[in-house]
Amino acid sequence: MMEVHLNTYGSYLRKKDEMFELSIEDRKTKLSPEKISSIVISNAATITTDAIQLAMDYNIDIVFLDKYGSPYGRIWFPKIGSTVLIRRRQLEMLSDNVGLQFIKDWIAIKIMNQYRFVQRLISKRDCDKSIFQTRMQNMQEAAICIMQAEGKLEELSGSFMGWEGGASKNYFSILAELIPDAYKFEGRSSRPAKDAFNAMLNYGYGILYSKVERALIIAGLDPYLGLLHSDNYNKKSFVFDFIEPYRILVDEPVFYIFSRHKFSPYFIEPVHQGVLLSTTGKKFLAPLLLEHFDEIIRYRNKNRKRLDMIQTDAHAFANFLIDKRENYLETSINRKLQNFLNSNFADNGEEEC
Repeated sequence: MMEVHLNTYGSYLRKKDEMFELSIEDRKTKLSPEKISSIVISNAATITTDAIQLAMDYNIDIVFLDKYGSPYGRIWFPKIGSTVLIRRRQLEMLSDNVGLQFIKDWIAIKIMNQYRFVQRLISKRDCDKSIFQTRMQNMQEAAICIMQAEGKLEELSGSFMGWEGGASKNYFSILAELIPDAYKFEGRSSRPAKDAFNAMLNYGYGILYSKVERALIIAGLDPYLGLLHSDNYNKKSFVFDFIEPYRILVDEPVFYIFSRHKFSPYFIEPVHQGVLLSTTGKKFLAPLLLEHFDEIIRYRNKNRKRLDMIQTDAHAFANFLIDKRENYLETSINRKLQNFLNSNFADNGEEEC
């Protein structure tokens, strides 16, 4: 299955002979709807109503991205539903220990993934590794604080976000030192990004956001019923909760674009107080991310595409809520998390994620 990106000005998608016909700069390509998982539209692209109907007939969702790469609209196929029981359990999570434990696990796994990534990068560099030791330790201690916190979720949400924010600050400061000098940056920035690295991250996160939203809805979970972000976004808050451990799926390939000197100045364009990805940059980044997403890994005892972790985890969590599973965490991830929290984290981070 493939994802079609309409990110070129003037690109045009229509239906012809029960196929999609994609036109870009006078080049026409026919695409079978049976081989397409989703259609992502940005820039001044056009899609016809008969192409939309063909997409719905084949359960292909259509996502619209703004100039920052964030989804602002979506056309869903009508064959997906949810159970009232799952949504009722989501509401109950706001005040029970299930919601509290889920947030603890999800943020700690995010920090662990960040830790593993920078640990792997540092191990491959000929440098004084001791300069990173304190920041690495701070990341691990933040995860430990999160997992050891006691109380109600609504009381702890501020602390959770503070610990997660501190870990992310350390994480990005390490990446900023490891990236080639020509691409140095000062922490995270968005809307607009202050630098090329963050511009690519922002656009990549936007693509990932749409994947997470889709996975939640297919699993029957309500993307609006957030836990940690319930008071911070007047949007699909549970998507912001659920996306956290998977941001590494964007971080890794984006960092390698710069560390392997594949970045071009033509990939960004200036805007007021920052930069955005140009059309050229979007055309470069989107297929690279999709290639990374499609790599096969071993996960939940099966060979799966890397991106499919999100869907399988969403189904596992939904089934856990309605007592069809005893645990929502994948076994190897749970083992690595416990090792990480217990200071026995010595592997080189080569496996999943």
